[in-house]
Amino acid sequence: PPSDEAIRCDILRDAERRGWPHLHRQLAEVDPATAAKLHPNHSQRIQRALEVYRITGLPMSVIQREQHIAGSGIEPLEDSCRVVQLGLIPGDRSWLHQRIRQRFLKMLEQGFESEVKALRDRGDLTVDLPAIRAVGYRQMWDYLAGDCSRDDMIARGIAATRQLAKRQLTWLRKWPDLQRIAVDETLESGTVQDNLLATALNFLKKAVI
Repeated sequence: PPSDEAIRCDILRDAERRGWPHLHRQLAEVDPATAAKLHPNHSQRIQRALEVYRITGLPMSVIQREQHIAGSGIEPLEDSCRVVQLGLIPGDRSWLHQRIRQRFLKMLEQGFESEVKALRDRGDLTVDLPAIRAVGYRQMWDYLAGDCSRDDMIARGIAATRQLAKRQLTWLRKWPDLQRIAVDETLESGTVQDNLLATALNFLKKAVI
C-alpha cells in the first residue's frame, strides 16, 4: 500500500524513544516471517513492514506471497528451489577499514558533495527521510548545513560506514548455511573477477541442488 505519513511518523517517534530492536520485536509478534529476515537495526525495512501491517492489518510477508502467487501462478522461490548462500567476508578487519576509507574518499573525489548539495537545494527533502539518513548522506547533509567541519564530516562518514559494515557482518554470520569467501585474500591475488567467480563456482559444483 502507499505510505501513510502519520503512521510512519508514529513509528519513527517510537523508534527514537525505544530503539529499533524494540520495534523489531514488535514486528516479530505480528509478522515473524519478515522479522526473521531483518537485522534488529535495519530501520528502513522494519519501519515499512510495521507501516504495512498497521495500514492493512495483514503481515507484509502474507501480502507479498499472495501477490507473487497471483502474478506468476507458481510457488515462491524459497518453496521450489534450494538457495546456495555465498558471503564475501573479509578476514582482516584492518583491511576492510582501509577499503572503507578509500571508498569514502573516492566518493568525495567523484562529486559526492555536489550531489548532496543539489538534493539540499531542491528544498523538498529533510533529514527525516530514510534516503537522507543513509550512511554518508547524513554526514554530508550536516556538513552542508554548517553543523560540522569538513574533516569531521569525513571522519564521521567513514566511522558510520564501518558501523554499517560491522552490522552487516554480524547479520551474515547468523546465516546457517553461508559459504564464506575470504574476499580480502581473493582480491589480493590475481584478477579479482576471475578469482571470485572461480571460488563461487567451486562452491556451486559441490552443492547438492
